[in-house]
Amino acid sequence: MESDRDVDETAQPDQWDEDQLLDEVGAAFSRLRRRTTQVNVDPAPSRKDLNRNLVLNIVDEGTGEMTVGGLAEQLGIDPSAASRAVSDCIGAGLLERRASQLDGRRTVLSITPEGHALRARFRHQQRAAFVHITSSWSDEDRLTFARLLVRYDRATARLTD
Repeated sequence: MESDRDVDETAQPDQWDEDQLLDEVGAAFSRLRRRTTQVNVDPAPSRKDLNRNLVLNIVDEGTGEMTVGGLAEQLGIDPSAASRAVSDCIGAGLLERRASQLDGRRTVLSITPEGHALRARFRHQQRAAFVHITSSWSDEDRLTFARLLVRYDRATARLTD
């Protein structure tokens, strides 16, 4: 039986057979965020900023009003952990709680101008890391990969529809 490490690490992916290539995709996705955040960009994102950005992205990308419970569901964590993440973002001035426009008994999350600024800074950092990582690629390869990655992301968003 083959292990996940049976892929020849010295061979280029275009030399792998179809099964080897497709088997490596999941592991590659697992490494992407970790390695991308190690790229030296200025200013470097802190671990706390990475976590805060994740929360802000979910609040911003959610359909309808986002609650702490909805955030917990999207993150796949328990509500108390989501509540702590929200409290951290509120304490940092990135999120605020407000009454739901649909049900005044519910409290929903809203991104503050500071939260939007953090998201913009993080997008800038991610772009700088992407450009750095792909600096030896042709412009055509870089843009093709970007298109396919965004297309893949949009396809995953439809999984919940």
